[in-house]
Amino acid sequence: MVNPPTSAARRLLARPWLLAFVPINAATSGFGVALPLLILIPLAGTWSDVALAASLYNGAVILSSIFWGWISDRYPTRRRLLLLNFAGFAVIYALMGFLTSLPAIFVLYTVVGILAPAGASASNLLILEQFPARERATAYASFQEMSILGAMGGLLSGYFWLLSGRPLQPLFFLLSALAAASVAAVWLGVRDSKGPHLTAAAVARHPDSLASRLHQIGLRGIIPYFPKRPSLQPGAWTRFARWSREELHHELPLILIAAFLFNLASNLFNISYVPYLESGIGLAASSVFLINFANGFAQGLTFPASGSLTTRAGADRVVHLASYVRGLGYLAVAAFTFVPVAIGLAYGLNLLAFAVLGGAIAFYTTSSSMILFRALEGRDAGTLLGLNSALGGVAAVGGAILSGILSLYGSYQLTFLVAGGALLVSLPLWTASQLAYTRRRVNRELGAKAPRSPVVPVMAETD
Repeated sequence: MVNPPTSAARRLLARPWLLAFVPINAATSGFGVALPLLILIPLAGTWSDVALAASLYNGAVILSSIFWGWISDRYPTRRRLLLLNFAGFAVIYALMGFLTSLPAIFVLYTVVGILAPAGASASNLLILEQFPARERATAYASFQEMSILGAMGGLLSGYFWLLSGRPLQPLFFLLSALAAASVAAVWLGVRDSKGPHLTAAAVARHPDSLASRLHQIGLRGIIPYFPKRPSLQPGAWTRFARWSREELHHELPLILIAAFLFNLASNLFNISYVPYLESGIGLAASSVFLINFANGFAQGLTFPASGSLTTRAGADRVVHLASYVRGLGYLAVAAFTFVPVAIGLAYGLNLLAFAVLGGAIAFYTTSSSMILFRALEGRDAGTLLGLNSALGGVAAVGGAILSGILSLYGSYQLTFLVAGGALLVSLPLWTASQLAYTRRRVNRELGAKAPRSPVVPVMAETD
């Protein structure tokens, strides 16, 4: 059984240089809300424009993840990758403060997607290389706490900025300054490891690193990683088909499909949610920031306890409950759209609903990563995690495309119903994966206890 990713967390700041991740997370979380608002309000764009921007971003993330994984394996310069990532964000955010054209916004957001995986890969490998094995769980827990604190700070900054009556677009200059602060912090406080340098495949051997990467999905959107890059050699599809047949009696395919549905539903909902709050309800931009802050605040409260609680309750039970709560949360938001209510009440209901969704993601991240690592024991973890991340990328693009289609031919109600339905469909898959794991474990134990039969030579029959 894999140890809970956060069980070893004993202090908030494992090392001072982890503070470098606070400003950049403030910048990226604020940007994640400010960008769709920029498209919708100053540039007079639509829900479909937000979905198109998300599709371009996620597509760029998927393709560039492979490139940055290759770079991190061959050139162990974690510090330079972080500097490139953070400085690139600082420049792009500053440019966003001047732009008044939707096509230009689409181009720059695609560049953000190209740069995003560079920092994600470098930060995880940096922790693996600079902390001994006994301290890694503490280090990753500290890294996550810095990320959450930064994310909440960025959302609060956006809220108070807009609440004071300032226009939205100059907020991007503040976000740029926050990213630049992380550039300075990395330049002054982070050094590359002197010891052996690890490759991206090392992520496959550390559940704490996996939990950290999965939790970034809840904080900053899908950032796939590929511990082992997809093979394009002749016969790759044949080998994949053979592997699929061999896996029919294993729980792993069920886990991958359930995780795919979770990611698809999350992307579909999250991409559509800001347009719904701004256009569907008519909330002020500052209120949209505060609702997103409630989501991050709930994550910050629940994440530190998610490891120990998941261990006591059981990962299978927790992943069911978290998925169920998320699904009901999506359906509750859909129900809000059917019943006309005062804007103040709609504000309060969404504030509560999105906070509950934020708390659920922390428990889902911890429990699903434990279940996934349990299924990977004794297997080619690098390849299988690569497949899992590829499916996450497909879900990200699929959610964005589906959001765009529903923006043209559907409604917010239908969108949230589809997202909630997809999550509820994943529940029997988690149940089936638990049964498959239990059956496999029992068979393995029975096989180990069974006495070996003597080998009896078989005589050839004669006429």
